[in-house]
Amino acid sequence: MLALPPSVRVFLATGATDIRKSFDGLSALAQSVLEQDPLSGHLFVFCNRRRDRLKILYWDRSGFWILHKRLEKGTFAWPRDDESAGPRLELTSHELGLLLAGIDLSQGRRRRWYQRA
Repeated sequence: MLALPPSVRVFLATGATDIRKSFDGLSALAQSVLEQDPLSGHLFVFCNRRRDRLKILYWDRSGFWILHKRLEKGTFAWPRDDESAGPRLELTSHELGLLLAGIDLSQGRRRRWYQRA
């Protein structure tokens, strides 16, 4: 499990991504599709078309990390790329943990909760 400070934001690319991309390719997607700075220290999460593999891109102020997960059986409950959600979603670190654990986030709903901006 990932332990992330509250200052780290998680951006998820909806739909399918060519998971063969490496550091430079995923960094370019973070800029163009997610419209975020890949050097920000936030997490950028991408999933393949079959939804059985994902990659997380992270910059730690000295270089990029890529975390790659492949499921042996089953798929991730990955959001589709549609007009209502757009090409990206922002998740909390807790929601990312649930997604990685196989929980379908679309079946639940987020309740109104105070968050300091």
